[in-house]
Amino acid sequence: MTDENTQQAAEGQQVQFGIQRIYMKDCSFEAPNGLQVGAQWKPKVNQDLNTEISRVADDVYEVVLNLTIKVDAEEGKAAFLVEVHQAGLFAVKGLEEQPLKALLSSQCPQILFPYAREAIDSLVTRGGFPPLMLPPINFDALYVQAMQQAEAQKEAETEH
Repeated sequence: MTDENTQQAAEGQQVQFGIQRIYMKDCSFEAPNGLQVGAQWKPKVNQDLNTEISRVADDVYEVVLNLTIKVDAEEGKAAFLVEVHQAGLFAVKGLEEQPLKALLSSQCPQILFPYAREAIDSLVTRGGFPPLMLPPINFDALYVQAMQQAEAQKEAETEH
């Protein structure tokens, strides 16, 4: 993306990017079995994430990182379910459609992830469970993978 930014700057366009606000849009925590999930704490963690992008004004976009974590205890009982929708308003000016999509789909979720991770950890510990520190996520790789899947699906549709 830096090559595209350099090229656009050389052509007289200046790329502008700014964070206007970061906020939690929604969150929930459920512990259906309470702390009665057993003495041995060897959880099975299932993580689901997605990103929603919407334009809210000229050159202003809302990006929402949705993280859902379901943790089962060793016995297969549900320990807890936590869901966080971490959002941000980002001002972006001077990018063409494809670089803009890449920025909003990879860099903005990367900015939001530490806030979502902290909120999840806080909810889990307030629920009486050991801390759950999620590992870092490579949003650039996820974006590339999603683009490759979309391209493969497009090719499969044109073959039929």
